[in-house]
Parts: sequence; structure tokens; C-alpha cells
Amino acid sequence: MTITIRLATENDIPALDAFARGMGQTHEAGYFARCLGEQDEGRRQFFLALDADSGAIAGYVQLNAQPLYAPFRRLGLPEIQDLNVLPDFRRRGIGEKLVDHCEAEARAAGKTAAAISVGLYASYGAAQRLYVRKGYVPDGAGIAYDDEPVRPGEMRPIDDNLTLKLTKDLLPV
Repeated sequence: MTITIRLATENDIPALDAFARGMGQTHEAGYFARCLGEQDEGRRQFFLALDADSGAIAGYVQLNAQPLYAPFRRLGLPEIQDLNVLPDFRRRGIGEKLVDHCEAEARAAGKTAAAISVGLYASYGAAQRLYVRKGYVPDGAGIAYDDEPVRPGEMRPIDDNLTLKLTKDLLPV
């Protein structure tokens, strides 16, 4: 299987909406349009992984130059966000290719490190393993909820907003 990676455009929104439905995701109304607007403003890049044979979207990822998590923002770290690969395309290296692509874009922008967040429950197991395999390590600040550090004794739901923040030094290739 050959995968090509390119920037998403507004013309991709209907296919992205269908992709999200196929993944059982519920984004706020206009999510993809907002992300693409931020891409137009230079705040993020939104990449699609396309199956070269069918042209279908196999996955996508975003590289956010202005993440909400204050330590990443303060350090000027771009954050790889919202990595998704359709179940029929998993275990073929597409997620890894998308992460590699984001890292290459960060290097090209002069960044020496990148960041990523990962959820803490079983549905994120494959992503957790991927990020460790790719060399990401915890940032040392513990877990965060909705991009805010969780203090000892605080109670938070175990949902998609509870994450571990990871970083990686980007060595020249």
C-alpha cells in the first residue's frame, strides 16, 4: 500500500466529516473548518494520509504551532495533535508516517524538539506504544486535564481530556 501525505484543504471537509463519523468521533460543529482556518493563519498544519490507489483518507494529523498547554507554548514546541487512522488502515505504519512527517515539518521550521499528548486509557494503547517507540518521553510535569496540570488529590474523569504530555528532541536527519 502506498500512502501519500498532503495538506488538507477546505474541499476535504466533507470527507473529514465522514472520516470522523466512521471513527465514532464527535467534534464540535465546524471543527475541521476551524482547524483549516488556523492553518490559513499559519497556526497549525493539517495533514492527510491518502491511500494512493483509492484516494481515500486513511488518516490525518495536525501540527499545532501554538498549543494550549502552557509549557509547550512557553518552550516554543509544536505539538502533534489529533492523530487518527481508520481501523481498516491500521497496523500498516500510517500513524508512524504521519508522526515522521510532522517531525520533518518541525525540523524544516527550525524546531529542535516536538511535543505530543496521549490519553491514558486502553483505547490509546497503540498510540502510547507508538510514541514511546518514536522516542517521546514524558515532559516531567505529570498528567494534565484539558491542558492544565493535575495537582495531587484532584479528581478528574478518565476521558479524552486526561493526558500525559510527551516531548522529543529532534535530531538532524
